[in-house]
Amino acid sequence: MKTLLCGIAMAAIASTGCLAQSLPLKELPGSAERDHWLPEEVNADGLVDEIQRVVGSEAVKISTPVEKPVQIALIYPSADVSDFWARAFLAMTKRLDQLSIPYETTEFASRQVEHELQSTYATQVDQDSDLYDFVIFGPSELATQADNIDKLAKNDGFKTFVWAFHTPLKDIETQPDNWFDFSSSFGAAKMCDFMLEKYGNDIPYALIRGIPGITDNQRSGEFADCVKERGNWNMVYEHYGEYTREGGFDGTNRILQAYPEVTLIHNANTAMAMGGMEAISAAGKHGDIISTGWGGTGLELEAIRRKELDVTPMRMGDDVGAATAEVIKYHLEGREAELPFVFLGRILIAHDGMSVEEIDALEQEAFRFSGVGALNR
Repeated sequence: MKTLLCGIAMAAIASTGCLAQSLPLKELPGSAERDHWLPEEVNADGLVDEIQRVVGSEAVKISTPVEKPVQIALIYPSADVSDFWARAFLAMTKRLDQLSIPYETTEFASRQVEHELQSTYATQVDQDSDLYDFVIFGPSELATQADNIDKLAKNDGFKTFVWAFHTPLKDIETQPDNWFDFSSSFGAAKMCDFMLEKYGNDIPYALIRGIPGITDNQRSGEFADCVKERGNWNMVYEHYGEYTREGGFDGTNRILQAYPEVTLIHNANTAMAMGGMEAISAAGKHGDIISTGWGGTGLELEAIRRKELDVTPMRMGDDVGAATAEVIKYHLEGREAELPFVFLGRILIAHDGMSVEEIDALEQEAFRFSGVGALNR
């Protein structure tokens, strides 16, 4: 039976695998209402932190030489606009080189909307299981591709990884070996810690939210809950900007005109943060309003360097690919029990108290494998 759950060092679980009902390890409030598990419900304590430490450190070569190239199939929407997939691929392959793991890759590319094409690829890889050691699946959409994840995970011929999602669906009968992503919840917690430490308690603030759903609930809602509970912050107003520059501009304008007591505006993505900065500048309020971003994109970092944006949670973008290489090494070494079921990439805080050199160093770390700046694709 294929291993369904990693990251549990328990003698009761045989090395040949474990039962799906081993999930979750613990239940958090609201679990019964969710169709998925949160990383905290399926990861043993401390394992994500340890792999994050490994991924952020110098590579340690594999302990046992690998004679033949490891065969890796990638089924992912890398033909789409987002460069996430290309960066993850570059980071994975360069880290594999550092780990002295020979490899050959076979890519099955699609666009984000080509759900049926992904299904065709999944069936082809499943049928050709003798050709591959590891299969990386980047679903076009998680629920739509759930059956294909289950199908690949059931195949004992290879290990199955899922990229770009960190909420394992409960109704997947056979879970893949590992999931890899960044967590907006983790970013919200990091932002909460930083903002309370820097700005203190009892802050009147406003939210520029995205679109109702899990991402905005995590980025905006969990941040709001945290600063309220721990710092008694007062949310004066919230505006749904639909993740657009225009939405950020309009929402910030309304806040500036109708809620003069607001001293801080939290934005849930880059586009809204850029629109908000324009509104603040047009109103001559630069320096009076604290403004945040989300993600640590190039635009946000440039704004922080210019002291126009105050703070943003910054994803270490190459962590997903580098972690995949490390996890391949752990599997080859038989160390699966040391792995988290769901890997979460590091999110660090970039802020206006940092020097240009410090921000540059953070950007270099985030894209240490795939390179700073636009990719040539």
